[in-house]
Amino acid sequence: MSERAAVLNPLTERYTSWLSLPDRSTADTSEENPDDVVLMPMVLRIERSTPPARTALLEAAASAAVAVCLDPRSGQGGPWHEAVSGWVDGRIRKVTRRARGSHWRAVTELPGITVTVGGAEVRALLPARVADMPRELTRLQISGSELPADEPGAPPEGRPVLWLNPHVGMTAGKAAAQVGHATMILAALLHGDTRRADAVGEHAEGELRRWHDAGFPCAVRTPDAETWRELLPGDDPASAWRDRGVAAVRDAGFTEIDPGTVTVLARWPREVEAGS
Repeated sequence: MSERAAVLNPLTERYTSWLSLPDRSTADTSEENPDDVVLMPMVLRIERSTPPARTALLEAAASAAVAVCLDPRSGQGGPWHEAVSGWVDGRIRKVTRRARGSHWRAVTELPGITVTVGGAEVRALLPARVADMPRELTRLQISGSELPADEPGAPPEGRPVLWLNPHVGMTAGKAAAQVGHATMILAALLHGDTRRADAVGEHAEGELRRWHDAGFPCAVRTPDAETWRELLPGDDPASAWRDRGVAAVRDAGFTEIDPGTVTVLARWPREVEAGS
């Protein structure tokens, strides 16, 4: 598993430095060529007559994003490696689109992974340059992905919990991208721990493997303001991960929210129940 997760090395290495950037710097694209921007497309299946539950859709999106990254085809020498590794080496931008009917069926023929949670389906596709996106994707709508809030109850024990910022409103599409970032960061930090030549490294290797084998289950919830405040990593994100298993997603603010906003706090459990 460590060899496969090596594709996330760039994300592991820049995690703490990204959180320390000034807010405005997170949105700095002065050194980017717009023609070379690479995105991971994520397609949300939202049928008009039977829309999915919002929480289930977000949990499917979170699992699908990391599943593509840690798929054997994304490993060194695999057919997806170049696309995934090149994308992770830069900004891990994602774009979410919605599809239904024949448009959804067409998307399932593109390279990627579909995850289903509670009847909600999301397909994460191979990262690609915006200019190279196939018509099956470009014809899909980005807007219109909003779904009503639901009441999913307490998160199941033994699963990572992705806590959404209770102070920031996000459409389902925006939140889907953010929780996809969160699972990737969790996997990257676990992978970073596996490189330690001690019991911590051995434990992290086992945790990452079990999570992979279980299909990357997770729970998405919105905390109250006090819980959010207690979870924040503060000025020492490395210690927050080491001591509390907490990782933060900080958005560049290209859409919907301000640059530098922490959108998700992901908390790793002490044990992940395989197959739960």
